Amino acid sequence: MDKLAVLTSGGDAPGMNAAVRSVVRTALYWGKEIYGIYRGYAGLLEDDMISMNSSSVSGIVLHGGTMLKTARCKAFFEEENQKKAAQILRKRGIGGLIVIGGDGSIQGAEKLSRLGIPTVTLPGTIDNDMHGTDETIGHDTAVNAVVSAVSRIRDTASAHNRAAIIEVMGRFAGNIALDAGLASGAEYILVPEVPFSREKLARSLKLQMEAGRTNSIIICAEGADDGRALSEWLTERTDIDICTTILGFIQRGGQPTARDGILGSTLGAAAVKALLEGETGALAGMHRGEVRIISYEEAKKEKEPFKQKLYELSVMLGAAQSSGDIRETGL
Repeated sequence: MDKLAVLTSGGDAPGMNAAVRSVVRTALYWGKEIYGIYRGYAGLLEDDMISMNSSSVSGIVLHGGTMLKTARCKAFFEEENQKKAAQILRKRGIGGLIVIGGDGSIQGAEKLSRLGIPTVTLPGTIDNDMHGTDETIGHDTAVNAVVSAVSRIRDTASAHNRAAIIEVMGRFAGNIALDAGLASGAEYILVPEVPFSREKLARSLKLQMEAGRTNSIIICAEGADDGRALSEWLTERTDIDICTTILGFIQRGGQPTARDGILGSTLGAAAVKALLEGETGALAGMHRGEVRIISYEEAKKEKEPFKQKLYELSVMLGAAQSSGDIRETGL
């Protein structure tokens, strides 16, 4: 296996550049040629790739986004296009492909693996919702971005005696909301994994403000409720001044944290090593603090469970202590 290639696919995540840098320099260290494929699977289908050297990745490790660009490619789910991609890789003599991305990216890599193209995938998504790994590249940076925003929003909310709803990303997972909410001391954390009662939230929020609180922070995962709709509903029933912030793509951008830089670097090197040792159809992820190479099939069986104990801690430390549990099944 003399030639390898790397691509980033799906939504970008801070730390992807660190992973790309690690893949490129590790491959070069072992005397291999390495190609960078632009725009994920879309670029692969167009044979849009370049030969990379050590200078190609100089200075990128502290930048967010991905130097290789990224895209979502529905066309790649068609078998004809998967075969076309495999043919392009074979024609170039590329013996292994490293894919950095989320669940959809893994599915694409798995298809190529079944067509005889050795692949290893790195988990890259801010949502931290992938099978087979405890951590994903980009999650820590996103959480820190939310914590920073909460600090700023709490300042202005306190100045006006307001409550604040801050909607964060995560799709159907509440990991960003939970981690950022606990780290920032939010009074309420709404996640899709734990249904909540709007009525209980309204009652609790009103008790909080009537007791003299100058502000209350509600972190709402996008999969738990619509932030603006919830704000309007609460305002109508409590007469509390509520400001709403949809953080959006600010969670994806910016300099990666040290944790994400280290994670991307560690997993990038591990992915190259795995390919060179004959591993294929596998995910390079983290398990209990250690790098683990696990097959796509085995990874599918391992869904990282919701951090229930951490959620219970957030409830204990938040508004529930003085104004009641807002869960549908709560007290």
